[in-house]
Amino acid sequence: MNWAALDWGILGPALIAGLLVLATHVPLGMQVLDRGIVFIDLAIAQIAGLGVIAAIALGLPEDGAAVQIAAVCAALLGAVLLTWTERKAPEQQEALIGVMFILAACAGILLLAGNPHGGEHLKELLVGQILWVNSSQLLWLAGSSAVLLLVLLSGAMQRLGRFGFYAVFALAVTASVQRVGVYLVFSSLIIPALATRHWQGPRRQVLAYALGAAGYALGLALSALFDLPSGAVIVWALALCAVALRLLQRGPGRAG
Repeated sequence: MNWAALDWGILGPALIAGLLVLATHVPLGMQVLDRGIVFIDLAIAQIAGLGVIAAIALGLPEDGAAVQIAAVCAALLGAVLLTWTERKAPEQQEALIGVMFILAACAGILLLAGNPHGGEHLKELLVGQILWVNSSQLLWLAGSSAVLLLVLLSGAMQRLGRFGFYAVFALAVTASVQRVGVYLVFSSLIIPALATRHWQGPRRQVLAYALGAAGYALGLALSALFDLPSGAVIVWALALCAVALRLLQRGPGRAG
């Protein structure tokens, strides 16, 4: 156990990145559960990642604007396709989302088959690099999160119908997947929403945000202390915080 590893200079920006991800993913995760399309985040995140992989395969710089544009365009195309499938075959939507996820994942593997760093790129896509987030990435994430929160709070998403939900979801996931990875995107969306599903109203959102923040803080601290991959530890920390909250929920006064 290395107590000297608890360095705010490294863990602080990572925690801020996690809180910015939670800002949009908590309310979106609640809508995902309400719609019964739990695996949409995995599919959209994988499609956005496919856009990144395609841009890298074309030789574009990994941190350049072109890669970001490719990720956004891929995610929005996925949103258009999901809007169409929900309209044409709503009863099969969850299954179609799963098919889209596996197709995007396999396409990414094929694109990286001849890349000597392909395994590293896939690992980064899945588990992210939250510990290495820099100030410019934080500013970009903060700006995109603020815009998306404004859209969510203003009701603009609802006025755009089916596509509004999928488009906002695609943009939110694209903004976060390159920073925290597919696994943390899924966990940030689903675990806080699932753990607080028995509560209602503002109290539910407060608890969900608190659970998410505690999970990120605990996971980052444990990963630093024991020198373990941050993304994987944070996922487990979120799950453990969710279990603890569910145990505390057993009692009167859960709703309201």
